[in-house]
Amino acid sequence: MGITARGVGLLVAAVVLLGIGFRFAYPELTLLGAAAGAAVGYAALTAAWQPRLVVARRADPDRVARGEPASMTLTVRNAGRLRSANLLAEDRCGSRAVPVPLLRLRPGRDTEVRYDVPTDRRGVVAVGPLRVTRRDPLGLVALARPYGETAPVWVHPRIHPLSAVPTGAGRSLDGRVDGVPHGSITFDSLREYVVGDELRRVHWRTSARVGELMVRENVDTSLPSLVVLLDNRAAAHPHRTGGVAESFESTCEAAASVVTAAHRADLPVLLLLVGPETIEGGPAGVGPLDRLAAAELSDEDDALRAVTTRLRQDRLGDTLIFLTGPGGRDGLGHVGALRGAYPSVVVGVFGAAEPTPAGTGGLVVVDAVDGAQFAAEWDGVRRW
Repeated sequence: MGITARGVGLLVAAVVLLGIGFRFAYPELTLLGAAAGAAVGYAALTAAWQPRLVVARRADPDRVARGEPASMTLTVRNAGRLRSANLLAEDRCGSRAVPVPLLRLRPGRDTEVRYDVPTDRRGVVAVGPLRVTRRDPLGLVALARPYGETAPVWVHPRIHPLSAVPTGAGRSLDGRVDGVPHGSITFDSLREYVVGDELRRVHWRTSARVGELMVRENVDTSLPSLVVLLDNRAAAHPHRTGGVAESFESTCEAAASVVTAAHRADLPVLLLLVGPETIEGGPAGVGPLDRLAAAELSDEDDALRAVTTRLRQDRLGDTLIFLTGPGGRDGLGHVGALRGAYPSVVVGVFGAAEPTPAGTGGLVVVDAVDGAQFAAEWDGVRRW
């Protein structure tokens, strides 16, 4: 509960009048002081009345790409039975306040407000809760209460179309690694025939030798498997424009484009961030684009060493795509050490004033201004 400036003045006047009235035996002043105090007390009781409001909100849609339109529909219903709600209310939408008219909202009635959600920047826009302010008729006391839940609107990075995805890596028993465009079916083992097996998979020579039908088991060993490593260290993106690291926004767009292209081609893809992220392992339904929307810069400059050690030990795929900013070129030595574990390693450097020196760590390095340029050069990049 908050007392307005008018209420504070009236309360001070009540104390002064009561003090002078009692001290010097002026009943008129005592009466005025008591009236002023009673007015403040009545205002507090009036503002303390809590209206019964039911708040519902609907985002349309709740996930958009940066720059695409999104709106929020807010419905407020007066669930009370006796009194009309005469309130001041505003809904929080990111950093701005949206006024919501609740004047003379009768019992059982509702009001609806629809407004645009800003999507000019990547991120998670928190919408709500509704903040309702109850005032007394004299404007002496104001009490604000939150109503309803907070609904997120996920603003994903822009996705630039990629014409193709990387080739796979076919590994033979002698250790040779060959490029395979779309994966291949490789012989794995033999097993006994069961009803329902296709006859074209019967290995007749072995079947004749053992005296029963034997069937070939095949496995796809060369399906391209991608690992996208996004460098979200603050040191990798030192330049700011209006408080925003544009090179980091470009890396997020490039990561979103590669992940989307891999999903459309039904290829396994894993998105990793160098620094910690807030929603990793979070609520169900949070996908890689949501993680990119919520990605923030981290101050853990030594995180690259730890994540490259994990990638070397686990070997999470056969194609590694490292996306970083101009300050991340100092760590390319750690990425280059992964070439033994990953047959294909590509580095995208965004926002650098000068091109990356050729042959850095033996890596394929692509310098790009933004995500759109990276997508335009992807055709040349993917033929490593």
